[in-house]
Parts: sequence; C-alpha cells; structure tokens
Amino acid sequence: MSQAEPLTFGDKLGAVFDRSGHLCVGIDPHSWMLERWGLEDSADGAREFGLRVVEAAWNRAGIVKPQVSFFERFGSAGYQALERVIAEARAAGILVIADAKRGDIGSTQQAYGEAWLRPGSPLESDAVTLSPYLGLGSLQSSLELAEAAGKGVFVLAATSNPEAAGVQTARVVETERTVAASMLAGVSAWNNAQKDSGERRFGSIGVVLGATLELSDFGIGVDEEQHGPAVPVLAPGFGHQGAEVSETRRVYGALTPGVIVSESRGLLGAGPDGIADAIARRAEEVEAKRG
Repeated sequence: MSQAEPLTFGDKLGAVFDRSGHLCVGIDPHSWMLERWGLEDSADGAREFGLRVVEAAWNRAGIVKPQVSFFERFGSAGYQALERVIAEARAAGILVIADAKRGDIGSTQQAYGEAWLRPGSPLESDAVTLSPYLGLGSLQSSLELAEAAGKGVFVLAATSNPEAAGVQTARVVETERTVAASMLAGVSAWNNAQKDSGERRFGSIGVVLGATLELSDFGIGVDEEQHGPAVPVLAPGFGHQGAEVSETRRVYGALTPGVIVSESRGLLGAGPDGIADAIARRAEEVEAKRG
C-alpha cells in the first residue's frame, strides 16, 4: 500500500481491535433512558446524553454506535445534536458507526452515502449501516464512496426481529443461497475484489448479524473457511437482549475475528455515574471471553 493512500476502514478497525478491543457502545437516547439519566426528552437532552457516553467510552472502548432515529425524532435540532456527538467522538479517536439503516436506488442512495460517508459532511462518520432490501447492487455507489474515502459500510444480513426471518431465509433463485447468505457472500466478494485485498487483515465492508440468532437457520455456515480479508461483523444483541459474550465463537465461528460486540441498554442502564466503570468492565470481559 502506498504511503500516500489513506487507511482503509478495515485498517482502522484492526487498529482499534488491537488497541481497545471489540466492544462497541451504543448511543440510544430513548425517552425513558433520558429520564433515567435526569435529562430532558429533547434535542438538548440527547446531545448531553451522547456527549457523556462518548466521554465515558474514551480510553475504555474504541467504537460507538449512535442510533440515528433517537436523534432524528427531534428534527433539525436532533440532527445538530447528532452532528456534535459524532464530531466529538471522532475527535477523541473513537470510531463512529452511524446506525442509520438507509437504503434506496440510484442518485438517492448516492446522496445517503454522501451524507454519512463524505469527508467534510456535517454527519461524517467512520461507517454507516445500510439496508440492501432493494438488492446489494443498489448500494454500489455507497460502497464505492466508502472505499475511496477510507470509510466502512455494514449491510443488514440477518437481524433478530421475528419479522425478518421470512425474508432473510428466502432463497435467491440464481444461487439457491438464502438472502442473508447472499449478502454475506456478496460483501466478501466485494472485499476480495479491492486493491491489495490479499494484504488486508479486514475488509471495509461488513455485515450485520444478530448475536441472538442461530446463523445456520439463515443458511450461513459459520465454520466455512474465510478467504481474503476478514469480514467485519456488527453484532447487536449482547447484554440486555440476552446474547452472551462467551458464546461468540460458537455463534460466529470463522467470522469471530471481525465481530464487533455491540451493546447499548446493558451499559447505558448504569446511568451517568456508573457508565464509565460499566464500559471498562465490559470491555475487559469481552476480550477475556469472546474466544
């Protein structure tokens, strides 16, 4: 890799894993969570909440994941709050995954990519979650922008909501794979096709695979050998939703090296006075038990 080329998101993610571990702290300012923290259910409250979580995560966890919807509900003021939270986290050297779940076609999808991934955008994040319901190919402009700008994308593949299984386990006619397995295969192929992929430890495009699932039910063989850069896996469902860190290797198998252990309510519930210690303890536990 030329010295003039920017680091890829996969490179940055690997460095964070080495430095700070695999824990990702969700930033979810639910109305009831703001009340529990003694904050107003407003854009100002969401901003203060987010900034306190960022402060607590600093030097304890290397990744945060703001849930965009909880800021978006306050309109333009909410977006201003989110912009501040993202900027403060990135300035502190924390990777930011914007959990926006955007997905569309053509120029509309390109605009979504520019909103979250373009350098200099007010919402510029290190990575964003995208929905491939219109086909993985519909996300191509965002994947290309991510690669060019040293950003990441996490494509929804297998999610824990019960309504998802009927769609995500359906078979794709051309390949006979499930939709979920097709997303994983497509993402892996994309990473393998990038420049210097053979030298990369992690790809820059990843998938969302819920930690409470049996991935074999979704047609995903977790013991299959991985070729090329490891696929980053954003893994929600730990903590409050019931997934155990000690089960990470069993659930994700060969995908385990790229697993990001995402936890929100289980940490946020510690409150403003206890969250820093909760993050520190959980980060240590994740590294000790994930396998």
